[in-house]
Amino acid sequence: MIWKSEWKPLLWIVSGFLVAFYLPVGIPRFDKAIMEAFHLVKWYAQEHVILCLVPAFFIAGAISVFISEASVMKYLGPAANKFVSYGVSSVSGSILAVCSCTVLPLFSGIYRMGAGLGPATAFLYSGPAINVLAIILTARILGAPLGIARAVGAILFSIVIGLLMHFLFRKEEQEKTAVAMSVPEPEIKRPLWQNGVFFFLMISILVFANWGKSDSSSGIWYQVYSLKWMITGLSALGLTFVLYCWFSIKWWKLLLLIFPVAVLSYLFSSIPMIPFVAGAIGLSIITSTDKDEAEEWFEQTWDFAKQILPLLLFGVLIAGLLLGRPGQEGLIPSHWVNWAVGGNSLWSNLFASVVGAFMYFATLTEIPILQGLIGNGMGQGPALALLLSGPALSLPNMLVIRSVLGTQKTIAFVSLVIVMSTICGMIYGALF
Repeated sequence: MIWKSEWKPLLWIVSGFLVAFYLPVGIPRFDKAIMEAFHLVKWYAQEHVILCLVPAFFIAGAISVFISEASVMKYLGPAANKFVSYGVSSVSGSILAVCSCTVLPLFSGIYRMGAGLGPATAFLYSGPAINVLAIILTARILGAPLGIARAVGAILFSIVIGLLMHFLFRKEEQEKTAVAMSVPEPEIKRPLWQNGVFFFLMISILVFANWGKSDSSSGIWYQVYSLKWMITGLSALGLTFVLYCWFSIKWWKLLLLIFPVAVLSYLFSSIPMIPFVAGAIGLSIITSTDKDEAEEWFEQTWDFAKQILPLLLFGVLIAGLLLGRPGQEGLIPSHWVNWAVGGNSLWSNLFASVVGAFMYFATLTEIPILQGLIGNGMGQGPALALLLSGPALSLPNMLVIRSVLGTQKTIAFVSLVIVMSTICGMIYGALF
């Protein structure tokens, strides 16, 4: 009978028809939620894709090509020294001030190169969670106890979550270790310090291009902000010099890259996004048309981009539909959230952890959002729970993690973050 083999397509067609038939178009909340979804994905594309994700894709591609699998296994692999591997992973966020989406290409790069599940997920959590500026602003705006609790909780979380992930999937990690032991030492093409300078310059471009504006008009943070594009430009110039000296990129190709970027920087000094885009396009052309390492670098970068970017944009669209932008509403009314996070009950902490895990927070935006929620009666425990789950996770983030780790490991990782955030929130709420 035909329906034995065709019931799945029929189910999809009927489901799609029913959704279209009962689509609540014309209802104000639904129409506004649709607009919020598009507003959020537009804002994300303008503010995060070019300055955050493009450099992150290039860094992830470089990790895959220029860092040997044996080196990654030595320091971050399943059989690596636990103190070293988890220590490096847990404090990485203090260097990389990135959001839950920007960290994904970097995480995918080190995991693909053989990093153990424990250190890789510790890095995945700590990257967006342990942001020095975010912790300082949390202490200054929301109170020192909450800032300290966030810093301590994030560092401990990254280590504990990494260890638990390693324990839960220890059989697979043992197999990975056995494979790693058979990997021969690769031929070293350049000294470690040269690779170190290369990655330092790329990370410098990522960090300073996204350096946030300070509320005050003085202090170190403000001074660095005023020089952010100069530092970014000097880092990019240093990168071109490194590519010529150590990576055999022809000088005339790099000159063709530098000249238009310099001209655009002069003509559009008030719109630095334009020369930045030109530099990214130029670097893509140079690496894609070269041979050997450079071409492989571009291919790996492109693999990360086409794997991660569509999932991120789709996830941001859904997050905007459900929860809206900061200060705006999606399908879920904000007063439901305000009502659910008062006090210090198990429910309020769990709800704050779940909402934080699925909502997308750009770097530092969680602080004003929490300030408003606390003003509307949010308890201290749920506030910490949201701080520990929100910046590290989001719906777009989960979709990409699933494509890298698979469904089972993703569910385990997300569940650990939510459960631990809930427990930590209840303990903190009971003390304060």
